[in-house]
Amino acid sequence: MDRETRSFWVNSGRAAGGALIFALPMLMTAEMWELGLEMHRLRLAAFVLLSVPMLTVLSHFIGFERTTCWRDAAFDALYALAIGGVIGFALLTVLAVFRPPPTLDRMVGQVAVQSVPAAIGALLARTQFGSETARPPADAGSPYVGEMFLMGTGALFLGLNIAPTDEIWILSARMTAWHAIAVVLLSLATMHAFVYAVGFRGGSSHSAELPWSAAFLRFTLPGYAVAAAVSLYVLWVFGGLDGGFDQGVSAMVVLTLPGAIGAAAARLIV
Repeated sequence: MDRETRSFWVNSGRAAGGALIFALPMLMTAEMWELGLEMHRLRLAAFVLLSVPMLTVLSHFIGFERTTCWRDAAFDALYALAIGGVIGFALLTVLAVFRPPPTLDRMVGQVAVQSVPAAIGALLARTQFGSETARPPADAGSPYVGEMFLMGTGALFLGLNIAPTDEIWILSARMTAWHAIAVVLLSLATMHAFVYAVGFRGGSSHSAELPWSAAFLRFTLPGYAVAAAVSLYVLWVFGGLDGGFDQGVSAMVVLTLPGAIGAAAARLIV
């Protein structure tokens, strides 16, 4: 076996492992199985298709192999989606999730909704399992924009894990306006501390002369806005905004708490 072929299979194996680890919580969540059956097929198709540009950019940053052009990054993104679909189909099959009789529409729906988070895991596999660390590509453009993108990816991943659960709606129904304000403040404080104050490996560094407010305004506040936008998108995908404006806003506030943590963690992990 030549070196190039061996590298392809090693990268594919890592990608499959990353897809399995990152998607396993959702693959074993009953709400995700039901969403695959109940989601409107146009909305499900939009969810998968809209993930391709995001996965392409993610692949260009930290894909499971180095890419020199956007075409290669797009191919790797599609390959990651395929790996995610295969892993999802295999796990849902052996876990007897598909209801008898297993129709093609049901199987495709349940696998498709799992393929996006699995694809994210596949693309992250090289930085998690390989010997290389993440790097921004030479033509990534603004490092700040790239950082916001990675924060959005982290928010999306945690949002996909939590948004399908009933607890989001239980908590949002119980909250008053004061609770919502407290959750927003807690999200901002946790996000800021997680990256800047606690000093985690990989966190942003800044000089002692730079006031905390500057870092808060430049990174934490925009990062929270990105996490909130991602939370709204995830809620729309899963039909969470169909119940009215007030209910949707409350659910967004609840979901943005883990989303903000995911956004902060993405800058340390990815």
